[in-house]
Amino acid sequence: MLKAAEAIREVVASAILTELRDPRVKDVTVIGVEVSPDMREATVSVSVMGDEAQKQLSLRGLQNSAGFLQSKVARRIDTRFTPRLQFELNRGMENAMVVGDLLYKIRREREEADNPATADDSEIGDDSPAGNAEGPDANTAQDDPLSKD
Repeated sequence: MLKAAEAIREVVASAILTELRDPRVKDVTVIGVEVSPDMREATVSVSVMGDEAQKQLSLRGLQNSAGFLQSKVARRIDTRFTPRLQFELNRGMENAMVVGDLLYKIRREREEADNPATADDSEIGDDSPAGNAEGPDANTAQDDPLSKD
């Protein structure tokens, strides 16, 4: 079934990209396909770039084009039944972006909470090499026999 799902994914993705002429179907990426054990149904997960209205419009266009896409699948895979295609929006990228934003906010809040405590405790110049009189260049003028005072 894994090979069948991969074959269906390839056929549907290439047909959407090259042969489907529905203007509603834009910026669609086929993420994956799940096939039922009896090979009668296949759920195609798609990702659509755009706002929610564009996503619903593309999904409706795909559902209306399911018969055309099923005929492409029937030509490619040799099975007793051609799976009936159903389309669903995959919101994995949206969820990943939300999680990323939340993690960024948490990290920023922690840094802001840590920074005031560390900024008050340290004084400028204590740990810097320029403020350190025992650095390698501190006595160069005194140790240099050619320098004139």
